[in-house]
Amino acid sequence: MDRFEDMRNFVRVVERKSFTKAAGDLLIPRATMSNSIQRLEDRLGTRLLERTTRTVKPTRDGEAYYQRCVRILADLEDADTSFTNPDPKGLLRVNLQGTLARTFVIPAISGFRERYRGIDLVIADGDRYVDLIHEGYDCVLRSGDLASSSMIARRLALLHEVTIASPDYLARFGTPRTIDDLQSQGHEMVSFLSGADDKPIPLDFVVDGKVREITLPASISVTGADSYAACASAGLGLIQVPRYRVADDLRAGRLVEVLPDFPPDPMPVSVLYPQNRQLSTRVRVFVDWLADLFAITDL
Repeated sequence: MDRFEDMRNFVRVVERKSFTKAAGDLLIPRATMSNSIQRLEDRLGTRLLERTTRTVKPTRDGEAYYQRCVRILADLEDADTSFTNPDPKGLLRVNLQGTLARTFVIPAISGFRERYRGIDLVIADGDRYVDLIHEGYDCVLRSGDLASSSMIARRLALLHEVTIASPDYLARFGTPRTIDDLQSQGHEMVSFLSGADDKPIPLDFVVDGKVREITLPASISVTGADSYAACASAGLGLIQVPRYRVADDLRAGRLVEVLPDFPPDPMPVSVLYPQNRQLSTRVRVFVDWLADLFAITDL
């Protein structure tokens, strides 16, 4: 095993905070991973990692060496690609927002696989906040406004949104014609909790070119996109979702758009990846493929 492979193993252990998880990511035995790190520490003559029963973290020397390893490995991969132009190879771990994955990405993923046969994909999907570095993901695909982050973000598309409710709900509360009707008629919303702090997202409406946020009473809160839409169908309150999510229900009359003259602000779709993955060929080709996919998709 060469020293570049030892460096790659060390970087993954630091990011995953676990020998077992790092070994699983790189498809090698845990013992091989342990021997690799031990060999690296012996060669450098310093302790790189602090090991406890629960986690693994870098020492001060380990943190400094980690930063250098990230740059060296990125430069090495970029140099190889520049001169030999090989097909990208290796494992790519991505986390996709669930409905975006099922509606757009998964149906088209065979095209990516045909083009990049050397890349093995691990796809996780969900709506929760993801720590890319410590959970070992190379990139994530998310919809919505992005919190301040050290991640590199690339916007791929804007999703047109609608405010909707079930016919049963509107029969009970009335159909609002103006923004003020939402409160005067006693409307309720389904609260969607998003982000690391599970903060409720208010409803927003574009009024005279400006975004106006409204928070209505909510008797139920959810953290998943499918549950959010299901609550609206069950008559539990108003929700705002991308139009593509409910197009069939709107056409069939199972859901009804309200306040169409005051649409929500469009929702951005972005792909995020750590700065130390910026030069990874695997990440680069996947991000470019996502950009091409959303560029030709009717949103």
